[in-house]
Amino acid sequence: MDKRVELSKILSKKNPENLNMIIGFDGFVDEIIHVVDKRMDSKNFSRINTIEALGTRIVKASGLSTNIELVPTLKKIGGNGPIMCNALSQHNATITYMGALGYPSIDDVFKVMEDKVKLYSFATNGHTDALEFDDGKLMLGKMQSLNDVTYEKLIKEVGMQNFIDLLSKTDLFANVNWSMLPNLTDLWEKVAVNILPKLPKRDKKPYFFVDLADPEKREAHEIKKALELLKQYTKNFFVVLGLNKKEAYDVADVLELFDARLNKSGDISLEEVNLAIQKYLDIDCVVIHPVDRSCCVINNQFYLEKGPYITKPKLSTGAGDNFNSGFMLGLMLGLTPDQALLTGMSTSGFYVRNAHSPNFKELYTFMNDWAIDKM
Repeated sequence: MDKRVELSKILSKKNPENLNMIIGFDGFVDEIIHVVDKRMDSKNFSRINTIEALGTRIVKASGLSTNIELVPTLKKIGGNGPIMCNALSQHNATITYMGALGYPSIDDVFKVMEDKVKLYSFATNGHTDALEFDDGKLMLGKMQSLNDVTYEKLIKEVGMQNFIDLLSKTDLFANVNWSMLPNLTDLWEKVAVNILPKLPKRDKKPYFFVDLADPEKREAHEIKKALELLKQYTKNFFVVLGLNKKEAYDVADVLELFDARLNKSGDISLEEVNLAIQKYLDIDCVVIHPVDRSCCVINNQFYLEKGPYITKPKLSTGAGDNFNSGFMLGLMLGLTPDQALLTGMSTSGFYVRNAHSPNFKELYTFMNDWAIDKM
């Protein structure tokens, strides 16, 4: 029997509604935008379909000037945390979101989450213009307000004892978009000192998931400091670091795990990078998700599965966050690492084809359809 068909049957007998999660701390309003190549009339235009084509047009304007028309197509929940949260909320688990959703009042874009998620907001959200192309996306962010995401404001809004109580019963504590939260490292340090010692010991450790979210713009010493902090959480949590392919090679470079020339030439395999990062950080799991496959290392063992790649996605912004939600859902439901990878890729595969995250039945049905080439 095909592994995906078997997994679909396994998932159909699981119940994610019993799970409990805390997710934070960023928040963006995303405007999905197409870039105009040629406009035929007031309603019709052709798109610039690739980042390279846009780059060529920009370079041609050097020393001159040019006009580039942007057409917003959708305003939606943005930020790695809210997108991951929104994906997981489709499974009717108990979820608490903490972060930058608007302050002093929550932005209307996020209010669709209120039916399924308990919201704590202690900072104004950022704003992203997401320029989408067939070969990727450009995320143009305005994020000054995210400087207000601090440990002190978190504790003031949520309450220390309430925060401890929530962490004491959660199955997942997800902290994502480290790159855009300048005070998240400080928050992790203070949680490690003030909160972790007060958490009860549990027979099965909950998961602590971290996504750096393209750390290239942060200084190398900041990245190292943040990653080294993760080890402090392994006493209380099963710690998972999530990376896309670019981030994985960037992290390997920052940590000086390989000769820099080899790393940049692409001669280091995905397996070598995955194993090296996990070994260096000495955490429970490192998961990497390129566009067409995903892999992870758990207990020093490497797992890789190929995914349901599509050349022209209906929506790509948020695909990585949907993968993360599916992968962590798989682990929380007791799946094996390779099964969790397939669950992550099925979640993102459904999302990019349908422009929304799957509910639980849609998730395992998609997995079966993928196996029999019925998508």
